[in-house]
Amino acid sequence: MSATWRAAGARLLILLVTALLIAGLAGRAHGADRIVGVSGEGEILAPPDQARVTLGIEARKPELEAARTAVNSGVERVLALARELGIEPSRVSATQVTIRPEYDWDPQQRERRFLGYYVARQVVLDLRDLDKLGTLLERAVDLGVNQLGDPELDSTRRRDLERQALTLAVEDARKNADIVARAAGAQLGPVRTLHTSAAVVAPPLRYQAMEARMASDAGGAETYVTGDLRFTATVQAEYDLLVGSER
Repeated sequence: MSATWRAAGARLLILLVTALLIAGLAGRAHGADRIVGVSGEGEILAPPDQARVTLGIEARKPELEAARTAVNSGVERVLALARELGIEPSRVSATQVTIRPEYDWDPQQRERRFLGYYVARQVVLDLRDLDKLGTLLERAVDLGVNQLGDPELDSTRRRDLERQALTLAVEDARKNADIVARAAGAQLGPVRTLHTSAAVVAPPLRYQAMEARMASDAGGAETYVTGDLRFTATVQAEYDLLVGSER
């Protein structure tokens, strides 16, 4: 191919690209850049139907074997309690173990002094019958559990509930955008962008459990209440605005 033909081809390509850019800019100027940005929120309340309960047993003894025996005995008692309450073995985990020697500093001798051994184990339970939550927590303490974390309340329908909240948030955003468009004398066009976020807020079970312990005449296990989980979703959306002949 001669240099003349190559130069002519290059000029033609430049003209085509320029024409496409001009057409795109004209389309934007005609109204494609008329947009409205809104937010939407959705919320679903649902009672929890499961709790992840972490029960810890720790001991400090001069001899390692004594510390291990004390902790393992406590774990066995907790596992027996889980069986008694009908918690399936597949929902019980007791594998985490911590063992370490402990020292303090002797300022007179200017050296570390060996104190003994620290041993700890955790039993994690996936409880699906929350009517047994109070019984589990209180009896676990009676059996030697000395590290009790706040139960993590959840729902086996979490994904469905999150999607319901998200659907409500999208619908709310659409309604907000439609109101803004009508107020501006325009019509709402198709959605351009959607950005979503979701969260789950659990009720403050710990405070309620402390109240239950203080109420010695209230029946103990029956006084634990969970409240509702709150599934929330937020949407940030952009829609086209159609005016005049664009409608």
